Amino acid sequence: MKEKIKNLFFKFWYRYLSSIDKNAEVIFMNYGYSKDGHKIKLDETDEKNRYSIQLYHLVATGADIKGKDILEIGCGRGGGLSYLNRYLSPKSATGIDINNRAINFCKKHFTSEKINFFKCSALRINCPNNAFDVIINIESSHRYSQMDFFLREVYCNLKTGGFFLFADFRNKVEIEKLKAQVRKSNFQVIKFENITKNVFEALQFDSSRKEELIKKLLPKLLQYLGRNFAATKGSATYNSFLNGQLEYVFYILKK
Repeated sequence: MKEKIKNLFFKFWYRYLSSIDKNAEVIFMNYGYSKDGHKIKLDETDEKNRYSIQLYHLVATGADIKGKDILEIGCGRGGGLSYLNRYLSPKSATGIDINNRAINFCKKHFTSEKINFFKCSALRINCPNNAFDVIINIESSHRYSQMDFFLREVYCNLKTGGFFLFADFRNKVEIEKLKAQVRKSNFQVIKFENITKNVFEALQFDSSRKEELIKKLLPKLLQYLGRNFAATKGSATYNSFLNGQLEYVFYILKK
C-alpha cells in the first residue's frame, strides 16, 4: 500500500511539474553530490544544476563512455542525459522512463541534441539484447517493485564486458537487501561506495536554491511536499540522511 501511494504521488508530481514548469527550470531531480566543496568545470548555463550534475559525473565516469552506446534507465526530465551527451561524448545516448509526461518533456526540450527518448518500463526494457556498452541508473530504482528482475533486464541489455553504473538511496535494511540482490546477480562488482556523506554535503549547499524554486513554482499548500521531495534543510528526507536512517550508495558493475 505504501509503495502504491508513492507511485501515485510521483505520477501526480510529474503531471503537476509539466503544467507549472513552463521555462524548464526543473530538469534534474536527484539529490546531488559534493566532495569537500570541489567543483567540476561547467559552462555558465549549467552552473545552477551543479550538484545534480556532479552526481551524474561521478557515476558516468565510473566507466569510459566516450564513443560508446549508452542507455539511461529512469531518465526523468532529461537533464542528466543531456549533460553526459554534451560533456562526455558518447556515440549514442538513449533515455527511457515509464512516465509519458517526462518523455514528452524530454522530446520537446532536447530536440537540438542527438538523444533518443522513449517510454519504457525499467522492468521490461524494450531494446535489443546486448545493445549497450554502458547502462546508467540514478536515484530511480528505490521505486522499482522487483529489483532482482531489474538487474536481470540490465544484464541482458548490456554487451559482454559492458558496465552498469548505478546510484541510489535506501534505508539501512533495504541497503542490505540490495547488497544481497547484487551478490546474487550475474554482475561482477568492480566498485561499491557509500556516498551518503557526499550526497548530504550537496543537500546542504543546494538547499537555498531549491527553496527559492519551490516558493516560485508551488503554492503554499504544496510547498511542504516539495521540500520533502527535494530534501531541503529541515525536511523529513533531509533529516533522514542527517541521522543515518537513509544511506546512498554507488555501484560499478560489469557484465
